Amino acid sequence: MTNILILISIGVLGWFVGILVNYLSDILPIKRRLGAPICVACHDPMTITNYFFWPRRCPECWSRRPWRTWIVEIFYIAVSMFFWLNPPYLLDFWPGLILLGFFGVVFVIDMEHRLILHPVSIFGALMGLILGVSMRGVWMTLLGGVVGYGVMYGLYWFGDIFARWLARRRGQVLTEVALGFGDVNLAGIMGLLLGFPGIVAGLLLAIIIGGVISILYMLIMVILRRFHAFMAIPYGPFMVISAILLLYFQFPG
Repeated sequence: MTNILILISIGVLGWFVGILVNYLSDILPIKRRLGAPICVACHDPMTITNYFFWPRRCPECWSRRPWRTWIVEIFYIAVSMFFWLNPPYLLDFWPGLILLGFFGVVFVIDMEHRLILHPVSIFGALMGLILGVSMRGVWMTLLGGVVGYGVMYGLYWFGDIFARWLARRRGQVLTEVALGFGDVNLAGIMGLLLGFPGIVAGLLLAIIIGGVISILYMLIMVILRRFHAFMAIPYGPFMVISAILLLYFQFPG
């Protein structure tokens, strides 16, 4: 009975982490600072009751919270209980849950707004440095961060130059680039967490995941006749998935 109550308590804790991820993902891209909860549809303030609990409707425009709200909260309830029963591979439960909250904020904001905000990156870098040093020491942590940042910085400039050249060649206007500078920062954070040479495996895995998902996405867009050149696909979520797989799960070999 005691174990069941503890597991329920962990699930409630995960629910609160999901609430926090939703709150930060709603307010930071719009306000760029913390403040009262807002409606993502009309940007008017919402009461704590309406925002966090039933009925979750905006009192002004009467819009419902997006489906992402429920998906995120259910996800964190489930994974908090899962990792309580099956501790993360390289992390303790509590720092692992906090880090998973950070990854959630990055994932949701990048998917919805194509942004990885600098304040979020600063928090991630501090946490990555602390966790990285505790797992593998100062030098391998810093080297991982430098390699991750440097490789992605090079890809950032190469992608920008290539996209501009291709746009001029086709006589089209380039409105978005393949990689944003937030992706460069995230790669540095990923490097701090995975260290060296772990960051090499992390980036390669992110490229593989991103390639597979991007091809499937483009095929779907072609079938739906919505495909166009220079379609922007956020890259941050692929790095998040890669980091989670390597930090939280142990693979044979």
